[in-house]
Amino acid sequence: MPELPEVETLRQDLAKEVVNKKIKTVAVTNGRSVRRHQSAKHFRTLLEGRTVKSVSRLGKYLLLSLDNKDTLVIHLGMSGQLLRVKNPKDPKPKHTHVVLTFTQGGELRYVDPRTFGEMFVSSPGGEASSNGSSLPAGMASADGAVLRRQVPELAHLGFDPIEDMMSWDRFGLLLRQRHTALKALLMDQEFVSGIGNLYSDEILFSAGLRYDRPADGLSATEIRRLYRAMVETLSEAIKHRGSTLVDEQYRDLFGEAGDYQGSHQVYDREGAPCRRCRNPIVRAKVGGRSTFYCEHCQV
Repeated sequence: MPELPEVETLRQDLAKEVVNKKIKTVAVTNGRSVRRHQSAKHFRTLLEGRTVKSVSRLGKYLLLSLDNKDTLVIHLGMSGQLLRVKNPKDPKPKHTHVVLTFTQGGELRYVDPRTFGEMFVSSPGGEASSNGSSLPAGMASADGAVLRRQVPELAHLGFDPIEDMMSWDRFGLLLRQRHTALKALLMDQEFVSGIGNLYSDEILFSAGLRYDRPADGLSATEIRRLYRAMVETLSEAIKHRGSTLVDEQYRDLFGEAGDYQGSHQVYDREGAPCRRCRNPIVRAKVGGRSTFYCEHCQV
């Protein structure tokens, strides 16, 4: 599943490619991809003739702000891709479910083999609720709060590690309120948005913490290490344009692979030597999913 670094890479590309572009037509070939709408026609009507004014991101969601204050929200689910195509005659990949054609030329194609992702248009006040739309005290940036108010359907999301910077003290207070294993908490989208199986393993290795440590049992030093590891790991992955794994399901807007996978410290490296201590990386099954860690470097 694309996580925060992959979605942020797409956001950066979209900001260069579709801002100030007018949507001419919208084609939907699989209604499941726009399932929040009463029909594909309703979805098309909300988009055709609209101009993209800006592109934002919150967790794993892409937000395309339109000229009438509506927002096109895109979530890639388990296997989704967004592809920018200059020539509409280029062959469409299998499982291309939504195509946006621009008046200035070219298309934006939404491809999703497993159809767990979705696209929907959010209107101001459509599901408005002030609950969860503002950030807890102690955050140094309110960018995420603005986006939550813009798209109330996403108000339930936890803080975004890149958009919502906060103090170590505030982060520690949030951790101490949760008696939950660290990896499970990092993957809880209502606690922190954007982190999944891959980057939770990488963050915990960088912080030197085991996946099953209870969140409310960390020392002040460990809390600081974890917060720093979270921000630095995600930022570094963004610089490398995300991770493309062996299934090659993640591609950037132009169909190119990311290259952060070459820098993975533990994820999918079972039996390989730890890059710090040379002891073999271990895999554990937790909640039906694989967790990779170093028994010697993570305590």
